[in-house]
Amino acid sequence: MADEGQEVGDIHFPFPFPPYAIQKDFMAELYRVLEAGKIGIFESPTGTGKSLSLICGALSWLRDFEQKRLQAEARLLAPGSGPTCGGENSLPSSSPCQEPSVTPRPAGEPDWVTEFVQKKEERDLMERLKEEQVKRRKREERLQRVCQDGRLRFAAKRTKQEEEETETLLRLSKEMLAEGTGPEQLEQLECGEEALLLAEYESDEERRASRVGDDEDDLEEEHVTKIYYCSRTHSQLAQFVHEVRKSPFGKETRLVSLGSRQNLCVNEDVKNLGSVQLMNERCVDMQRSKHEKNGAEEDRPKKRRRKVQTSCPFHNHEQMQLLRDEILLEVKDVEQLVALGKEARACPYYGSRFAIPAAQLVVLPYPMLLHAATRQAAGVRLQGQVVIIDEAHNLIDTITSIYSTEVNGSQLCQAYSQLLQYMGRYGKRLKAKNLMYIKQILYLLEKFVAVLGGDVKQNPRTQSLPHTGSELKSINDFLFQSQVDNINLFKVQRYLEKSMISRKLFGFTERFGVVLPSPSASQENRNLDGFQHFLKSLQSGPADDSLEEEQATVLRPASPLMHIEAFLAALTTANQDGRVILSRQGNVGESSLKFLLLNPAVHFAQVVRECRAVVIAGGTMQPVSDFRDQLLACSGVEAERVVEFSCGHVIPPDNILPLVVCSGPSNQQLEFTYQRRELPQMMEETGRVLCNLCNVVPGGVVCFFPSYEYLRQVHAHWDKTGLLARLSVKKKLFQEPRSASQVEQVLAAYSRCITCCGQAGGHLTGALLLSVVGGKMSEGINFSDDLGRCVVMVGMPYPNIKSPELQEKMAYLDQTLPRTQGQVPPGKMLVENLCMKAVNQSIGRAIRHQRDFASILLLDHRYARPPVLAKLPAWIRDRVEVKASFGPAFAALRKFHREKSQPCLV
Repeated sequence: MADEGQEVGDIHFPFPFPPYAIQKDFMAELYRVLEAGKIGIFESPTGTGKSLSLICGALSWLRDFEQKRLQAEARLLAPGSGPTCGGENSLPSSSPCQEPSVTPRPAGEPDWVTEFVQKKEERDLMERLKEEQVKRRKREERLQRVCQDGRLRFAAKRTKQEEEETETLLRLSKEMLAEGTGPEQLEQLECGEEALLLAEYESDEERRASRVGDDEDDLEEEHVTKIYYCSRTHSQLAQFVHEVRKSPFGKETRLVSLGSRQNLCVNEDVKNLGSVQLMNERCVDMQRSKHEKNGAEEDRPKKRRRKVQTSCPFHNHEQMQLLRDEILLEVKDVEQLVALGKEARACPYYGSRFAIPAAQLVVLPYPMLLHAATRQAAGVRLQGQVVIIDEAHNLIDTITSIYSTEVNGSQLCQAYSQLLQYMGRYGKRLKAKNLMYIKQILYLLEKFVAVLGGDVKQNPRTQSLPHTGSELKSINDFLFQSQVDNINLFKVQRYLEKSMISRKLFGFTERFGVVLPSPSASQENRNLDGFQHFLKSLQSGPADDSLEEEQATVLRPASPLMHIEAFLAALTTANQDGRVILSRQGNVGESSLKFLLLNPAVHFAQVVRECRAVVIAGGTMQPVSDFRDQLLACSGVEAERVVEFSCGHVIPPDNILPLVVCSGPSNQQLEFTYQRRELPQMMEETGRVLCNLCNVVPGGVVCFFPSYEYLRQVHAHWDKTGLLARLSVKKKLFQEPRSASQVEQVLAAYSRCITCCGQAGGHLTGALLLSVVGGKMSEGINFSDDLGRCVVMVGMPYPNIKSPELQEKMAYLDQTLPRTQGQVPPGKMLVENLCMKAVNQSIGRAIRHQRDFASILLLDHRYARPPVLAKLPAWIRDRVEVKASFGPAFAALRKFHREKSQPCLV
């Protein structure tokens, strides 16, 4: 792929093809944001090459930054030169080794002391720079060796290869003897082959020895300046990696793809567990078993012969170091990492983490970056680095979801029972302090079940509750009502983290099954069946599950204390930043305690504070006031540091026709409020609008409804009144399923129908897809070309205003955010923004590339209000037309599609 390098000002941007003008502007603005260390909110519609602009703009900055750094280091280390604060010999600001700052000295200090301190700081800086140079040289030499080798040579594979080559050599020698080759020539040939094999073997051993010798350096390797790129799904990350590989930076960028064990584990025994939590627990337990096994060889147990868990054959430090180098050698996605890990018999999950320090671009999912504990466990360091958060339209909801947690009564009772048995078995071996914390946790569990109205010592499924419903409380009120306000939750949390008691309980349950009774039970009553059935009753699976599934569930328990540990950590949040919801259902087992995070900025603030620059990007970011007010301002970011950039679309202005339709064909005003949308005349008017559209719009029409329930009501009403049959004359009807497993099947049938109608002709002109806002088809699905020639939005999809979570969030924003005179309250603004974000995501499904065209119909007169129009994306807002009656709207629609479809008929 040719490098169509583009000059924008003084900056050279390598690009695989001549970029659009908006791509040049995007890259230039991104470069300036990264250089100045600011927070950027970037909006680039789908089809404008956003991913490629992010790659080329960000990596161009990184290239220039590293060059400036190397030049500054060379000047500093040159003989006769020294660091000058703010001068040309100073280092870039995000360097791990910062230039010596001018430390304020005490008044009256002698000049010779000040001079001595300054010289010492300069010497320390020079030493750090030299150490960095040595480490960088070692890393480059190591990667160069791997590059020259062309591939990894692992011990098992090398042995097999040597045997094959030896057999080949013997066969060739016999053939040459048969052909009359002289002994001298044969000896030279054998010596040459043997020398080649020996050289390969020795070079591989030397490489292995050098890596083993550098293990300590590898573990303490400095993190180079890098870019962390995160997105919502693994498929989006894989697509981004594919774009990097195609870009001009594909061959020179050290990229690492991170993922969960579910995506990267190559141990089939662990993968077959299915559950992410079970996989995590088993992986950690197998590593612990490996250490215990090594220790048992030195100090064998005297009392009891214990069952030793098999250690993971892929968790080999030496092989993972080799895998690390291969990862850094060329760009690989998650699937390629898994294939490489299987071939190398090394763990890609840990091997990819070893590659983070030397990587220039790290690709990872949302939770791994946004969750502090996961970030720390993965070895992700944000200090002085760049973070790009793509597909960030739901960033606030994502952070809220990550840090909101819920535990049910069954989990509380099960954790209490397991921990009580653990204490009964090992209580005499525990230190008094550890025993105290375990008793405090037991007390917390008992009180949490009591606040739900149950008894922790009884079966939660059989404890009926007289009163049901939800109750919302502040954190302090919940702690007071639970009578646990006298316990220091911060100390309990630290104990849970350091002792890893939840993982010990998992191993304890796996080792002894579910056979241990309560310590208070008598010896005669230590029957296994009752307790096994009790734990089975705590499971939430259906009653008609097979016996094999029930046995598998019992044999592979997950530690419920893991969920409770997250809930206890959430309770340490500041009182004003969260709420606790007590949900009482039919019995204690089904009841739950849920922590709701109200202020996601408290967790995002650390990201903003540590990073050099943060870029929040997406195809549809409007309205951006939520990011600016709820996330950045509350994180302590000054308004001057925030930069907003929104580019237009690459399509011609006449390739899109957005219409606000205020009335239907019978002059019925279109107003789909909660009070009016279920009226028969409103549902019939919607059907008449779609009947008219299907007569003039070719290909596919996608119609979005506010909810699944409303779609069901409308569909039933159309079926009863005959509108469904009228719609089916021109378009075949498809309906979005509730089940995610059926979405692909419906989409495939929808696509086939449109393709067949376009080829065969006849009375059918395409298909009509009835979808739901916020459903599976409103995000991430591309209705390009004939799949989406018209997108219809029925009503305004406001969230449920009666939801206690939403009401509490609104009240919180009204109390914390400043209210500008003349504007709506922040709480009401939140509801409007949630609605318009959902609308923008849905209507953006149609236009996907430069030559695409589509019409967009917003069926509700409320869309004509200026505050609502202002929240549409700029490339749609600038072209929208408001039609008070249906006649002019239908005429404009018919003219648009007739003109756009005409070239296809020629």
